[in-house]
Amino acid sequence: MVRPFLGDPPRRVTCLNVTFAWTCGESRPIQFDMTIDEEIDAIGMLCPLPVLKLRKRLQGHVSGAVVRLLADDPAAVIDVPHFCNEQGHELIEVAQVDHGQIYLVRKA
Repeated sequence: MVRPFLGDPPRRVTCLNVTFAWTCGESRPIQFDMTIDEEIDAIGMLCPLPVLKLRKRLQGHVSGAVVRLLADDPAAVIDVPHFCNEQGHELIEVAQVDHGQIYLVRKA
């Protein structure tokens, strides 16, 4: 399910005390406050669908737009950072939550 912000200006989203998933296994609380231009709900979708949805939705945004991807596919932990690296997008944050992960991606 995709939740674009059509007709309304982007809202300010504040997420406090979310656990950040470090690759070395450590975790720490993160805080971020930024404008989210679009949210993609890929919960329940398996590889490669979360990354394909992210790629398609990023195409419709200008450079600098921030998209939040919600995913619970175990392969997304590898696929999303790889996609961002290959396409030049910035992976701002990866947060582990009860139902999966949250990826914040800034379009190149």
